[in-house]
This record gives sequence, structure tokens and C-alpha cells, in this order.
Amino acid sequence: MEKLDKKDVLVLSSLRQNARETLTNISKNTSIPISTIFERMRQHEKSKLIKGHTAILDFEELGFNTRAAILVKAKKGTQNEIKSYLNVHRNVNSIFRINNGYDFIVEVVFKQIKDVELFIELLDDRFGARSHVHFLIEDIKRESFMSNPNKLELFSPVF
Repeated sequence: MEKLDKKDVLVLSSLRQNARETLTNISKNTSIPISTIFERMRQHEKSKLIKGHTAILDFEELGFNTRAAILVKAKKGTQNEIKSYLNVHRNVNSIFRINNGYDFIVEVVFKQIKDVELFIELLDDRFGARSHVHFLIEDIKRESFMSNPNKLELFSPVF
């Protein structure tokens, strides 16, 4: 694990809040020189601490009105095959390996509920997978961990 100081945490938190923020504005908000921010960002990208810069989309605005989290239990010996299939499927947004009776949680985005049902049937027919579906109704909180530079006490336990 990379050792982070307060400046690193402030820069990372500012990026989590808005990855498109200018270095000038981050500098003004954190009182860290632009050159230091630039160098820290470059170091963190090189070390793979920063994995990428992405946009969070409103899929409904694009006509994809159905999102689901699907718990998937792969048939014994098919975990790698199903993982490879899910990795390239165009409607799969995220895949997480999990435990406690299932192998993966898969977040999918489709236009209609029937498309999700067809996807699940395909997993069953092609891989013998068992699935349990939870339709995602509303985002209440998404990608907010470390996104508020004013609440950086996260490195001390909070219970």
C-alpha cells in the first residue's frame, strides 16, 4: 500500500469529488501548489492508485431504463468461463467476485426488464448458472467514498 500524506489525501479527495476540476481550482481549494498537485497525480497514476478518470452517466437519459444487480452462482468448474463471458458482454457495467454461496455480483444495464430475463436465461442455458436478481430502482449514494475534502477523518476509525 502506498503511503499517503495529507496533501495526497486532499488531492485524491478533490479528484473523487470532481475529476474534471482544474488544477488551478484544486490548488485554490486545498492551498497546495499546482506543481505539487500535478506531480502527485502523475505518481498516483503511475503506481496505479488512480485507476482511471470516468464519467458517471444517467443511463435512463440514454434510454436504458432497467438496471439490475444479479447474484450469480456458477456451475462448478465454469467460474473462469462465465467471468470471461461477463467481462465482454456489452450490457455488463460492473462485476464483483463475492462469497457466501454466490460467485459474482453483476450490475447490468438494459432497455427493458425482458432483456434482463433473457440475459439470465442465457446464463442458465449456456453455463448452468443460478441467478438471483435485484432490480436497481434509484441511486441513493454512488461513488462518494473519499469525495469530500472537508471530511478526511476517514483514516481514523469511525463507529
